[in-house]
Amino acid sequence: MNAIGPIEPGDHTYDARTASPDRIAAHPVRPRPPLTRHRRTALALAIAAVVGAAGLSLYLTRPRPPAPPPPPYPSQTVSVTYKGDMTRPEAGDRTFSFTVGLGQDSGPPVSVRRIGQPSAALSVTVAPHTPFTVKSGSPRTARISMHIRECGNVPRNAGLPFLDVTLRNVRAKQTQSFILGSAYAKDLSEALTAACPPNTDVMSKTP
Repeated sequence: MNAIGPIEPGDHTYDARTASPDRIAAHPVRPRPPLTRHRRTALALAIAAVVGAAGLSLYLTRPRPPAPPPPPYPSQTVSVTYKGDMTRPEAGDRTFSFTVGLGQDSGPPVSVRRIGQPSAALSVTVAPHTPFTVKSGSPRTARISMHIRECGNVPRNAGLPFLDVTLRNVRAKQTQSFILGSAYAKDLSEALTAACPPNTDVMSKTP
């Protein structure tokens, strides 16, 4: 005949509510061993690597402002104007001079490297000597002296005479032709005619 009754605990089981302190002490819970120095160092390095990688990713993916536009070409910022004061040479004189103004509206400083003109019959010298600098808000004046090399080939009736000016700034070097206007054309024609009258011996080549 099978008996039915409460289940008895086994030999190695106990109820925590009724267990004696002596039996609990016999099976203590062992604490987790502390991290060693090497493990702490490795953990710190791993954390630093993760933080560094996250910071680098944020730096590389950060929004960047658009690049500033390049500075303008020097010929876009410098102006050359005829100021007058042209000397009137006598017949046979080989040199006359006049004044021009150089200004800049904006942009970085521009170096004036050379001032010339297209006719092979004339040569040019400039005071102050080139190169000199033109800055925004600080206009300059230059005295241009023209020397006649050969009267027979001077451009007596040039309708739009110009000066070739070589300019340089941080962006580029350019040679720009500046037309100085009708007043310059008139004064230049009169000076050349006075220095080299037509149908005279003065029209011969200079020594």
